[in-house]
Amino acid sequence: MAIWTQAEINSRIQEWHLQGLKVVFTNGCFDILHRGHTTLLEKAAQEGDRLIIGLNSDDSVRRLKGPKRPVNPENKRAASLDALNCVNGVVVFKEETPLKLIRELNPDVLVKGGDYSEETIVGAQDVKTWGGKIVIIPLVEGFSTTNIIKESSREKA
Repeated sequence: MAIWTQAEINSRIQEWHLQGLKVVFTNGCFDILHRGHTTLLEKAAQEGDRLIIGLNSDDSVRRLKGPKRPVNPENKRAASLDALNCVNGVVVFKEETPLKLIRELNPDVLVKGGDYSEETIVGAQDVKTWGGKIVIIPLVEGFSTTNIIKESSREKA
């Protein structure tokens, strides 16, 4: 397990592909790691031999979620993800979407949660062009980072 640069992860994935291993990719902010996230990641890992996570940088999270996010900085978010047994590597990306990263890494499987459809998954068409598979994993009801933050701020008030 490791937190890698894009060049490092690209090299590692090339090695894995040469070994005949199937690489799974998913991405997100993973701001406050919760059961919904861990369930998604465990199920994603079952879709192949190696699971790589594209993690939104702090600036990317702010652009997507607003100025009060992320709650946890990228180095802490990356370390939490990297500590999970099902995760083989984490790479931080600065863009709002992981499209550039997906095109560079060429994963065999692209996984997202059930709040997406294949048509709304960034990079889905690209992955399919090189013979990859798209997997949508149902959400775990009752778990949402946004809701956790809202509930926490209500308790403090």
